[in-house]
Amino acid sequence: MITPYVNNIEKETLENEFFRKEVFTGEHLQMTVMSLLPGEDIGEEVHNDTDQFLRIEQGTGKAIIGDQEYVVEDDFVIIIPAGMKHNVINTGTIPMKMYSIYTPPEHPKGTIHKDKAEAMAAEALHHHN
Repeated sequence: MITPYVNNIEKETLENEFFRKEVFTGEHLQMTVMSLLPGEDIGEEVHNDTDQFLRIEQGTGKAIIGDQEYVVEDDFVIIIPAGMKHNVINTGTIPMKMYSIYTPPEHPKGTIHKDKAEAMAAEALHHHN
């Protein structure tokens, strides 16, 4: 049985120190929290069968979706339809804190990637794009 998730997502997002940490995985939806260091990006990727919702709680950066580039900051939402190439880059001087919702889930339940290198190794191992 899947346990409901009820929490202060802003607090959990701002306190997260990991590149990526899964906080909820259901049958049709998954939520992770992320922290990008200054100059760091999530890495260009495409989720062929998964829509993605990102909300930035802290920081400034740019989102590249397809051929478009967008300036993003605190309180911005980025919604990426399945099949679109995308990347998010922290262009600021403090960690960019955000949470991500995937439909359907993208990462194994319990995923914690301490840093981007660990995340990229896991993505390669699980053949994620």
